[in-house]
Amino acid sequence: MSTTSSTHLILIPSFNTGLRVLDTVSEARNQWGPVWVVVDGSTDGSAEALLEMQKTDDGLRVLVLPRNRGKGAAVYYGLRQAAIHGFTHVLTMDADGQHPAASVREFMRASQDTPEAMILGKPVFDETAPQIRVRGRRISNWWANLETLWYGIGDSLFGLRVYPVEPLLRIMSSTRWMRRFDFDAEAVVRLAWEGVPVRNMNAPVVYLKPDEGGVSHFRYVRDNALLAWMHTRLMFGFLLRLPRLVSRMLSRRRR
Repeated sequence: MSTTSSTHLILIPSFNTGLRVLDTVSEARNQWGPVWVVVDGSTDGSAEALLEMQKTDDGLRVLVLPRNRGKGAAVYYGLRQAAIHGFTHVLTMDADGQHPAASVREFMRASQDTPEAMILGKPVFDETAPQIRVRGRRISNWWANLETLWYGIGDSLFGLRVYPVEPLLRIMSSTRWMRRFDFDAEAVVRLAWEGVPVRNMNAPVVYLKPDEGGVSHFRYVRDNALLAWMHTRLMFGFLLRLPRLVSRMLSRRRR
Protein backbone atom coordinates (compact mmCIF):
# COMPACT_ATOMS: atom_id res chain seq x y z
CA MET A 1 0.00 0.00 0.00
CA SER A 2 1.35 3.43 -0.93
CA THR A 3 1.96 6.26 1.53
CA THR A 4 -0.07 9.44 0.98
CA SER A 5 1.27 12.92 1.75
CA SER A 6 -0.06 16.45 1.60
CA THR A 7 3.44 17.99 1.56
CA HIS A 8 5.67 15.65 -0.49
CA LEU A 9 4.90 14.48 -4.02
CA ILE A 10 6.73 12.56 -6.72
CA LEU A 11 7.39 14.57 -9.89
CA ILE A 12 8.29 12.66 -13.05
CA PRO A 13 9.29 14.62 -16.18
CA SER A 14 8.75 12.51 -19.28
CA PHE A 15 9.63 12.89 -22.95
CA ASN A 16 9.00 10.10 -25.46
CA THR A 17 9.66 7.26 -23.03
CA GLY A 18 7.01 5.05 -24.60
CA LEU A 19 5.13 2.51 -22.53
CA ARG A 20 8.01 2.29 -20.05
CA VAL A 21 6.66 5.41 -18.33
CA LEU A 22 3.50 3.51 -17.41
CA ASP A 23 5.57 0.95 -15.52
CA THR A 24 7.56 3.72 -13.83
CA VAL A 25 4.38 5.47 -12.71
CA SER A 26 2.80 2.22 -11.47
CA GLU A 27 5.92 1.39 -9.47
CA ALA A 28 6.01 4.90 -8.00
CA ARG A 29 2.31 4.81 -7.12
CA ASN A 30 2.81 1.52 -5.28
CA GLN A 31 5.17 3.43 -2.99
CA TRP A 32 3.75 6.93 -2.74
CA GLY A 33 1.00 9.37 -3.53
CA PRO A 34 0.51 11.72 -5.11
CA VAL A 35 2.53 11.17 -8.27
CA TRP A 36 2.59 13.88 -10.91
CA VAL A 37 3.89 13.37 -14.44
CA VAL A 38 4.86 16.31 -16.63
CA VAL A 39 4.69 15.15 -20.24
CA ASP A 40 7.17 17.38 -22.03
CA GLY A 41 5.74 17.56 -25.52
CA SER A 42 5.88 13.80 -26.14
CA THR A 43 4.83 12.56 -29.58
CA ASP A 44 4.88 8.81 -28.87
CA GLY A 45 1.35 8.39 -27.52
CA SER A 46 2.49 8.20 -23.90
CA ALA A 47 0.51 11.32 -22.94
CA GLU A 48 -2.73 9.70 -24.07
CA ALA A 49 -1.89 6.47 -22.23
CA LEU A 50 -1.08 8.38 -19.03
CA LEU A 51 -4.28 10.43 -19.24
CA GLU A 52 -6.22 7.20 -19.55
CA MET A 53 -4.37 5.82 -16.52
CA GLN A 54 -5.22 8.98 -14.57
CA LYS A 55 -8.95 8.31 -14.96
CA THR A 56 -8.78 5.35 -12.58
CA ASP A 57 -6.18 6.69 -10.12
CA ASP A 58 -6.96 9.68 -7.89
CA GLY A 59 -3.32 9.76 -6.76
CA LEU A 60 -2.01 10.42 -10.27
CA ARG A 61 -1.99 13.77 -12.02
CA VAL A 62 -0.80 14.20 -15.61
CA LEU A 63 0.32 17.62 -16.85
CA VAL A 64 0.81 17.84 -20.61
CA LEU A 65 3.02 20.53 -22.15
CA PRO A 66 2.32 21.32 -25.82
CA ARG A 67 5.95 21.14 -26.97
CA ASN A 68 9.27 19.77 -25.77
CA ARG A 69 11.25 22.35 -23.80
CA GLY A 70 13.66 20.19 -21.79
CA LYS A 71 13.84 18.34 -18.48
CA GLY A 72 14.51 21.44 -16.40
CA ALA A 73 11.60 23.30 -17.97
CA ALA A 74 9.30 20.37 -17.22
CA VAL A 75 10.45 20.24 -13.60
CA TYR A 76 10.07 24.02 -13.31
CA TYR A 77 6.47 23.81 -14.52
CA GLY A 78 5.77 21.01 -12.04
CA LEU A 79 7.35 22.99 -9.20
CA ARG A 80 5.13 25.99 -9.90
CA GLN A 81 2.05 23.82 -9.88
CA ALA A 82 3.18 22.04 -6.71
CA ALA A 83 3.63 25.37 -4.91
CA ILE A 84 0.17 26.51 -5.99
CA HIS A 85 -1.30 23.35 -4.46
CA GLY A 86 0.57 23.75 -1.18
CA PHE A 87 3.27 21.09 -1.57
CA THR A 88 6.60 21.89 0.08
CA HIS A 89 8.83 19.15 -1.38
CA VAL A 90 9.09 17.19 -4.61
CA LEU A 91 10.95 13.97 -5.28
CA THR A 92 12.11 13.90 -8.89
CA MET A 93 12.71 10.64 -10.69
CA ASP A 94 13.28 9.75 -14.32
CA ALA A 95 10.54 8.21 -16.40
CA ASP A 96 12.78 5.64 -18.09
CA GLY A 97 13.05 3.15 -15.22
CA GLN A 98 16.63 3.93 -14.16
CA HIS A 99 15.62 5.08 -10.68
CA PRO A 100 14.37 2.49 -8.17
CA ALA A 101 10.87 3.16 -6.86
CA ALA A 102 11.80 1.03 -3.86
CA SER A 103 13.97 3.92 -2.63
CA VAL A 104 11.12 6.44 -2.64
CA ARG A 105 9.87 5.97 0.92
CA GLU A 106 13.38 6.06 2.37
CA PHE A 107 14.13 9.30 0.53
CA MET A 108 10.82 10.84 1.55
CA ARG A 109 11.33 9.90 5.19
CA ALA A 110 14.77 11.51 5.11
CA SER A 111 13.22 14.69 3.72
CA GLN A 112 10.48 14.70 6.34
CA ASP A 113 13.13 14.30 9.05
CA THR A 114 15.26 17.14 7.62
CA PRO A 115 12.85 19.30 5.58
CA GLU A 116 15.38 22.09 5.15
CA ALA A 117 17.76 19.79 3.22
CA MET A 118 18.00 18.52 -0.33
CA ILE A 119 18.14 14.73 -0.39
CA LEU A 120 20.52 13.68 -3.17
CA GLY A 121 20.66 10.21 -4.62
CA LYS A 122 24.15 8.79 -4.98
CA PRO A 123 24.09 6.12 -7.70
CA VAL A 124 25.30 2.60 -7.10
CA PHE A 125 26.10 1.28 -10.57
CA ASP A 126 25.92 -2.30 -11.76
CA GLU A 127 27.30 -3.93 -14.89
CA THR A 128 24.63 -2.29 -17.09
CA ALA A 129 26.15 1.18 -16.63
CA PRO A 130 28.02 2.49 -19.73
CA GLN A 131 31.53 3.30 -18.56
CA ILE A 132 31.70 6.43 -20.69
CA ARG A 133 28.74 7.78 -18.70
CA VAL A 134 30.28 6.77 -15.37
CA ARG A 135 33.58 8.47 -16.17
CA GLY A 136 31.84 11.56 -17.52
CA ARG A 137 29.84 12.10 -14.34
CA ARG A 138 33.02 11.92 -12.26
CA ILE A 139 34.23 15.01 -14.12
CA SER A 140 30.95 16.83 -13.49
CA ASN A 141 31.04 15.83 -9.82
CA TRP A 142 34.56 17.23 -9.44
CA TRP A 143 33.54 20.56 -10.93
CA ALA A 144 30.35 20.76 -8.86
CA ASN A 145 32.31 20.18 -5.67
CA LEU A 146 34.93 22.77 -6.65
CA GLU A 147 32.17 25.30 -7.41
CA THR A 148 30.74 24.78 -3.91
CA LEU A 149 34.05 24.45 -2.01
CA TRP A 150 33.39 20.78 -1.36
CA TYR A 151 30.03 21.45 0.24
CA GLY A 152 29.18 17.74 0.21
CA ILE A 153 27.52 16.98 -3.14
CA GLY A 154 27.78 13.22 -3.54
CA ASP A 155 26.59 13.18 -7.15
CA SER A 156 25.76 16.13 -9.38
CA LEU A 157 23.77 14.34 -12.08
CA PHE A 158 21.67 11.59 -10.49
CA GLY A 159 18.04 12.70 -10.89
CA LEU A 160 16.54 10.80 -7.94
CA ARG A 161 16.30 13.62 -5.40
CA VAL A 162 14.01 15.41 -2.98
CA TYR A 163 14.04 19.19 -3.33
CA PRO A 164 12.53 21.81 -1.01
CA VAL A 165 10.19 23.60 -3.40
CA GLU A 166 10.56 27.20 -2.19
CA PRO A 167 14.33 27.74 -2.59
CA LEU A 168 14.54 25.82 -5.88
CA LEU A 169 11.57 27.68 -7.33
CA ARG A 170 13.08 31.00 -6.26
CA ILE A 171 16.40 30.13 -7.91
CA MET A 172 14.83 28.93 -11.15
CA SER A 173 12.62 32.00 -11.34
CA SER A 174 15.71 34.22 -11.25
CA THR A 175 17.58 32.65 -14.19
CA ARG A 176 16.90 31.57 -17.75
CA TRP A 177 19.24 28.61 -17.40
CA MET A 178 18.54 25.19 -15.81
CA ARG A 179 15.90 24.34 -18.41
CA ARG A 180 17.43 21.31 -20.15
CA PHE A 181 19.92 18.56 -19.35
CA ASP A 182 21.91 21.06 -17.30
CA PHE A 183 19.15 21.19 -14.67
CA ASP A 184 20.34 18.49 -12.26
CA ALA A 185 23.91 19.72 -11.81
CA GLU A 186 23.11 23.42 -11.75
CA ALA A 187 20.26 22.94 -9.28
CA VAL A 188 22.47 21.37 -6.61
CA VAL A 189 25.28 23.90 -7.08
CA ARG A 190 22.95 26.88 -6.80
CA LEU A 191 21.08 25.38 -3.82
CA ALA A 192 24.45 24.82 -2.14
CA TRP A 193 25.33 28.47 -2.78
CA GLU A 194 22.13 29.36 -0.92
CA GLY A 195 23.20 27.24 2.04
CA VAL A 196 20.58 24.51 1.61
CA PRO A 197 21.96 21.48 3.52
CA VAL A 198 22.87 18.30 1.65
CA ARG A 199 22.02 14.76 2.64
CA ASN A 200 23.38 12.03 0.33
CA MET A 201 21.72 8.62 0.08
CA ASN A 202 22.82 5.62 -1.96
CA ALA A 203 20.44 4.21 -4.55
CA PRO A 204 20.93 1.55 -7.23
CA VAL A 205 20.63 2.59 -10.86
CA VAL A 206 19.89 0.34 -13.83
CA TYR A 207 20.43 1.16 -17.50
CA LEU A 208 17.73 -0.76 -19.35
CA LYS A 209 18.44 -2.08 -22.84
CA PRO A 210 16.13 -1.04 -25.70
CA ASP A 211 14.53 -4.50 -25.76
CA GLU A 212 13.75 -4.05 -22.06
CA GLY A 213 11.96 -0.77 -22.70
CA GLY A 214 14.97 1.43 -22.00
CA VAL A 215 14.97 4.85 -23.65
CA SER A 216 17.80 7.39 -23.56
CA HIS A 217 17.82 10.89 -25.01
CA PHE A 218 21.40 11.51 -23.92
CA ARG A 219 23.58 12.76 -26.78
CA TYR A 220 27.26 12.55 -25.90
CA VAL A 221 28.58 15.57 -27.81
CA ARG A 222 25.55 17.85 -27.41
CA ASP A 223 24.93 17.19 -23.73
CA ASN A 224 28.58 17.23 -22.68
CA ALA A 225 28.96 20.56 -24.49
CA LEU A 226 25.95 21.82 -22.53
CA LEU A 227 27.52 20.66 -19.27
CA ALA A 228 30.85 22.27 -20.17
CA TRP A 229 29.13 25.60 -20.85
CA MET A 230 27.15 25.25 -17.61
CA HIS A 231 30.28 24.66 -15.51
CA THR A 232 31.97 27.61 -17.21
CA ARG A 233 29.06 29.85 -16.17
CA LEU A 234 29.02 28.40 -12.67
CA MET A 235 32.74 29.04 -12.21
CA PHE A 236 32.17 32.74 -12.82
CA GLY A 237 29.34 32.65 -10.27
CA PHE A 238 31.58 30.76 -7.88
CA LEU A 239 34.35 33.35 -8.12
CA LEU A 240 31.89 36.16 -7.41
CA ARG A 241 30.62 34.30 -4.34
CA LEU A 242 34.02 33.03 -3.18
CA PRO A 243 34.48 35.34 -0.15
CA ARG A 244 31.04 34.41 1.20
CA LEU A 245 31.55 30.71 0.53
CA VAL A 246 34.95 30.72 2.27
CA SER A 247 33.47 32.49 5.27
CA ARG A 248 30.67 29.94 5.50
CA MET A 249 33.09 27.03 5.14
CA LEU A 250 35.29 28.38 7.96
CA SER A 251 32.22 28.87 10.12
CA ARG A 252 31.20 25.25 9.57
CA ARG A 253 34.66 24.02 10.58
CA ARG A 254 34.56 26.00 13.83
CA ARG A 255 31.36 24.26 14.96
